[in-house]
Amino acid sequence: MRASRVLAVTATAFAAVGLAVPMAAATNGPGNGPGNGPTNVTVNPSSVHQGATMQVSAMGCGQGGKVWSNAFPTTNLSAGSTGFATAHIRPNATPGQYNLSVRCSDNDRIATQRFTVLAGQGAQGGLGGSMGPSSVEMQIGGGLVAASAIGGAVFIVRRRQTGHAAV
Repeated sequence: MRASRVLAVTATAFAAVGLAVPMAAATNGPGNGPGNGPTNVTVNPSSVHQGATMQVSAMGCGQGGKVWSNAFPTTNLSAGSTGFATAHIRPNATPGQYNLSVRCSDNDRIATQRFTVLAGQGAQGGLGGSMGPSSVEMQIGGGLVAASAIGGAVFIVRRRQTGHAAV
């Protein structure tokens, strides 16, 4: 009796999984899979300041494609199973909601995604050493190095003179 229950539960589970797979494959986006158009279009971050950059990714554009919006100039999408693009938001873009569109190079289907442009330039954080020192900072640093070199030389010369007199 137990074997028949286990068999019935197993058969039901396999039937449920078997019926769910075609439905999942049929609903994976406007292009219904690779080669048929862009799917799973994502933006990161979804809220971006004027003048900043935003990353766009789209699946299903094996030959690459184009990304465009009123907030940024048309940008190329890289080729591959997941294409990537970096969109530079215009500094004068009006704050608010925008849509971007993605079209693959190998077909005419278009997918869209929504994002928000925020007012202001935002903080210039996270540069992690990618900005070098200014010319004023370089001059101050050079002056400090020269002053310490002169001070060290004076110290050594004075110490040497007092050392000879004692001997």
